[in-house]
Amino acid sequence: MRFANLRVPGIGVPANPSVETKPNVFDFVAIALLLGMAVAVASVARHTFAPLSAPGATEIHLDPAYLPAYAVRTTLRMFAALLASLLFTFTYAVWAAKSRRVGALLVPILDILQSIPILGFLTFTVVFFMSLFPGRVLGAELAVIFTIFTSQAWNMAFSMYQSLKTVPSDLNEVSRGFGLSSWQRFWRLEVPYAMPGLVWNTMMSMSGGWFMVVASEAVTVGNTSFVLPGVGSFIAEAVAKKDLWAVIEAIVTMLVVILIYDQILFRPLVAWSARFRMETTAGAVAEDPWMLALLRRTRLLNRASRLFGDMLTSVGGLPLGARPTSRQRVLMPGRVGDGLWYGMLGIVVAVACWQVAVYARANLSWHEIGHVMLLGCYTMIRVVTMIALASLIWVPIGVWLGLRPQWARRAQPVAQFLAAFPANLTYPVFVVGIVHYHLSSNIWLTPLMVLGTQWYILFNVIAGAAAFPGDLLEAARNFQIGGWRWWHRVMLPGIFPYFVTGALTASGGAWNASILSEIASWGSTTLVATGLGSYIAQATTAGATAKVALGMVVMSFFVIVFNRVLWRPLYSFASRRLTFS
Repeated sequence: MRFANLRVPGIGVPANPSVETKPNVFDFVAIALLLGMAVAVASVARHTFAPLSAPGATEIHLDPAYLPAYAVRTTLRMFAALLASLLFTFTYAVWAAKSRRVGALLVPILDILQSIPILGFLTFTVVFFMSLFPGRVLGAELAVIFTIFTSQAWNMAFSMYQSLKTVPSDLNEVSRGFGLSSWQRFWRLEVPYAMPGLVWNTMMSMSGGWFMVVASEAVTVGNTSFVLPGVGSFIAEAVAKKDLWAVIEAIVTMLVVILIYDQILFRPLVAWSARFRMETTAGAVAEDPWMLALLRRTRLLNRASRLFGDMLTSVGGLPLGARPTSRQRVLMPGRVGDGLWYGMLGIVVAVACWQVAVYARANLSWHEIGHVMLLGCYTMIRVVTMIALASLIWVPIGVWLGLRPQWARRAQPVAQFLAAFPANLTYPVFVVGIVHYHLSSNIWLTPLMVLGTQWYILFNVIAGAAAFPGDLLEAARNFQIGGWRWWHRVMLPGIFPYFVTGALTASGGAWNASILSEIASWGSTTLVATGLGSYIAQATTAGATAKVALGMVVMSFFVIVFNRVLWRPLYSFASRRLTFS
């Protein structure tokens, strides 16, 4: 694996640059696509500096003629959040994986962040962003982008963290043998190794942004409320007015947008990431998507992409950082350093707990705290049940798709659409069915919790199966290993690190989704399931900051305990026993 592989496959310098770098018809087609996207970005960006009181700045129309512009605005918000998520992944997750001491702090914080419901972030961030640009659309846009970021970043960070922790030891040994510095090893070994899982989790993050876009574009937090034009606010308005045709139009718009960016961006990325599979034999290869074929047939863009790839290669090859042969002076024994570091963390945690206790004593009663802990138990039972059922369903399907690239690409847009499907669009079916058949809201609202989060499991399992070494599959066939033995001895150990990442993020996402799933509304009919998510939602709407804070603390407590008891030991087991080395 080399950093040079980060170029788009098949694009290289022509044999005769003086002749073949002249633009051809495919260059004009590709440039026209780029110009169209640039015009769309510019037309939307001009609205961000307008006052919130400007005509049409926050007005939502259910006329389908407005949907294309709404779709562009929502998609740009999600891509802005996606760029922030990538930056977060390549800094926060890498730091947590590279430093044992820092990781002991950053990983629990990441557990907490992924468990905090979106409305929990909104309660404390809307006022901050609105105050940066008072009375301007830009403040509200930043608040929405940050909210979408909170639905995208965590699973990407966990994917990168898992990959860096499970790099095969023989590849690390080869990098040391070649004397690669830490910077060179990161870009030439670790990033390519992490790329298949990261690409699939990036797709999942885009879908997660769609899933939460309704809550982010139409915000009500106490006395502060705003609505920004977009597909999410269009859906919220349609649901409030019980306009089924408008809901259907929004669904069709979502499908079209997902198909467009899947064809233009994610299909080429998946094909590109397949180059980094660990194998010594030829595996199954799907036909290149049309976008890659178009790029290969261009001349001007071909040349430009090659130059850009050379620049990235030179940056990745800089001899920065420590080399494995360099001696580093130890300032103090490891145990002494660990003791000082963890002692300092203990003091900080103790002070934080003391401040929380003082605040809780002044604003909350012990009865309220005990009640919220009980609500957390109810929500935890729902989360565990749904994650177990989703794993039983999607692990076999994900393995089947991951081993068949052609079928994986066919299913890719379908899975993205299903993952992006906002839960509240299914509220009419659930609300009407529960009311008509006199069913229990505590039971039948539970499936709403995993409508968006179950796809974390599917996407990660597909990534794990797609990255499974083809030579090991061939060896299993030669030894005639099949049936349950094949699953137990070959495939499940191979995809286990990816499954743990998917299940962990799905679990955190399910806690997060409880804010939307434990309260279902359709028109004037509202059903409430007893749980922590409905408690936080009701407290947020009422502007009860103390109760919102209590709900978030309790949810974080449950998630951290659950992760420490189950997911972290599984992570350690996967890194010790289930890496390809």
